[in-house]
Amino acid sequence: MKFDLADLRAFLAVADLGSFRAASQALHLSQSAASRRIDKLEEALGVELFLRTTRRVELTTIGRTFIHRARAVINDLESALVGIADFADRISGEVSVACVPSAVGYFLPGVIERFHRLHPRIRVRLIDESSSELLLAVANGEADLGLTYIGTQEPDIEFEPLLEDLFVVACPKEHPLARRQRVSWAELAPYDQVSLAHGSGNRFLIDQALAQVEHKPEWFCEVRHVPALVSLVEAGLGIGVVPQLALPPRGRLVSVELEAPTVSRTIGIIRRRGRALRPPAELFQRLLMELTAQQRAPRPAAGRPRTGSPPAAGRSGVPRRRAP
Repeated sequence: MKFDLADLRAFLAVADLGSFRAASQALHLSQSAASRRIDKLEEALGVELFLRTTRRVELTTIGRTFIHRARAVINDLESALVGIADFADRISGEVSVACVPSAVGYFLPGVIERFHRLHPRIRVRLIDESSSELLLAVANGEADLGLTYIGTQEPDIEFEPLLEDLFVVACPKEHPLARRQRVSWAELAPYDQVSLAHGSGNRFLIDQALAQVEHKPEWFCEVRHVPALVSLVEAGLGIGVVPQLALPPRGRLVSVELEAPTVSRTIGIIRRRGRALRPPAELFQRLLMELTAQQRAPRPAAGRPRTGSPPAAGRSGVPRRRAP
């Protein structure tokens, strides 16, 4: 049977008010939309619920029987929702979330802020570590769940993908590349570049993707974590390749799409296989998945300046001289 709660509510409104016009006004629908909901419900049930004439609308015998069941369904659902809301207000405790540092700056704060408003009695403990260390934190129970981009090959870890995160070039607004919609890896060569160090999970993904690229960009400064790289680029030291979600939504930097090849990482939730989450962790995971679905909405076009104060002076826009 293909009908939903909105169809049941339309049925009850027409039955209670005795008019499609009055019901549509009460439901803030057009009269034709309210009529379609009733038609859909009758088609799904295979019966007529109303006798329609030019002057009035009356319930059929089956309609009079069904109205009690429909009202019971709506009442039970509303009671259940009230119970859940009461439970959410009462629940307390702590949830431990292990996450890669690139997720802390600009991805998780909105989730934590919303979670705190919904569940003020639950404390959130963040473990911001490298991808390999947070896998251990989840595996040994130090963290309830993790947010990372590595973990699908671990036998004791479940990995649930959330979204795809592209690597982009981060550069100050006045940089020559900031005016581009997209650039190739080879086109980065003339410019000073800050890079992630070997041993970083993000650097591994980049090196793997560039294995067949003949002219790889060279770096003059290397850091271990993405937030440090973003800070150095903001300070004007050079450009850097970073995951797009690691960039501030507003500020001094512009993101430019990379091609030839395009490189991305899959962000996902990890948890111990076969272990049920405690209620605080279950609530956090549910909210994280809900807000991440909204995060998949189109981001600002790559290469377009973001709002913010002007960048600090530096060498980021000056091509490096090559030896003759």
